[in-house]
Amino acid sequence: MIKRYIIEFGTGIDFHGQDVTGAACKAVKDAISHACLCGIPEILGITDLNQMVVDVTVAVPCPEKLDSQQVLETIPFGSKSCRTIAGGMQAPGLLLPELGDGDDSIIVAIACVEVKLDLD
Repeated sequence: MIKRYIIEFGTGIDFHGQDVTGAACKAVKDAISHACLCGIPEILGITDLNQMVVDVTVAVPCPEKLDSQQVLETIPFGSKSCRTIAGGMQAPGLLLPELGDGDDSIIVAIACVEVKLDLD
């Protein structure tokens, strides 16, 4: 039976370019940087970290623009999946076309990363 081992949250921001994928990648990196999974090998005795199941949920404005494969590439181990939902934030910023801006908005993404293990 697969059971959750850890749940972490992170935020990511794209100040210029309105890149929801970039913001989501930063959010996932932020989430995984808050966790050390030392209990997997040291307590559970699992030495192959690819045995983990890693489920990611990302909330972004304009979820249809998200490249979930690129988001999953930020996770180094495990069997990975990504679910995208509408959310996050789009806030007014500074319009600088030379930085790729199409408008003046800042994109904020929220990520939830769940690490699960089959303990049977």
